[in-house]
Amino acid sequence: MIEVKSLSRHYGHLKAVDDLSFTVEPGQVLGFLGPNGAGKSTTMKMLTGFLAPTAGSARINGHDVVADSLAARRCLGYLPEGAPSYGEMTVLDFLLFVARARGIPAREVHTACERVVDRLNLAGVRHQVIDTLSKGFRRRVGLAQAIIHDPAVLILDEPTDGLDPNQKHEVRKLIAEMASDKIIVISTHILEEVQALCNRVMIISQGRLLADDTPAGLIARSRYHNAVTLAADDVRRIASVLSELPEVARAEVKEGELTVFPAGAGLFDAVSRSVAEHGWAVSELRYEAGRLDEVFRMITQGESA
Repeated sequence: MIEVKSLSRHYGHLKAVDDLSFTVEPGQVLGFLGPNGAGKSTTMKMLTGFLAPTAGSARINGHDVVADSLAARRCLGYLPEGAPSYGEMTVLDFLLFVARARGIPAREVHTACERVVDRLNLAGVRHQVIDTLSKGFRRRVGLAQAIIHDPAVLILDEPTDGLDPNQKHEVRKLIAEMASDKIIVISTHILEEVQALCNRVMIISQGRLLADDTPAGLIARSRYHNAVTLAADDVRRIASVLSELPEVARAEVKEGELTVFPAGAGLFDAVSRSVAEHGWAVSELRYEAGRLDEVFRMITQGESA
């Protein structure tokens, strides 16, 4: 378990992290969201022992990150922002070094390295010097070192930064496979990543916790939740017709699309029937579960729904 109580980090008068409290349990993949400068990376660094808190405490599997730092860090795998490494080493030499530093028994070191090389598809570059790798491959090497000792807790700061779509899919699949028996905390600004990977989301801004919910719970706060959007040639005429339906609370035309908002249940069926009855040439008709980007702005900037 991760236990955080009143955690704070100040730089002079600047409160980078301000009185954060939360717990995370095995099986949870926590998405840690916030605008730039919100305090996400600072929190990650305190959890992993890179920064000491100004006040408050954090415990990893019962070990205080300050008073019992080594024991706490043994439980952790950490992928920091930028995935720093020893650039003059080859990929395999670096992973061998990390495996030994992590205290993996000598007879198991090569097996552990081969396992992560295989899981991160690094076989083709295992003998290549890290400084000559693309950003995407360096990121994958960084993730490989984070999981080489099979830690109980993974702290990942922007894990798919710099990866192409195929590589992102591979890394997301790997994280999903590891999620059942680990605690995984992912700091990211990619909302798509949160929806793809996380079963819990925390949003912070200016160092303070503003929301703690499931992705579905956050999406349900969107004003687009259960709305219906369509694209057609004459959306304004269609809007005037659909506005008369009892299932429609209001209609909004924006950027060539019409969105109608629910007054009750059955909105999508009612809109579909109207489209068929009037023979409108609709190029797209979609049900809106909600928009996480809109909820994020609403929470962090105080925008109204």
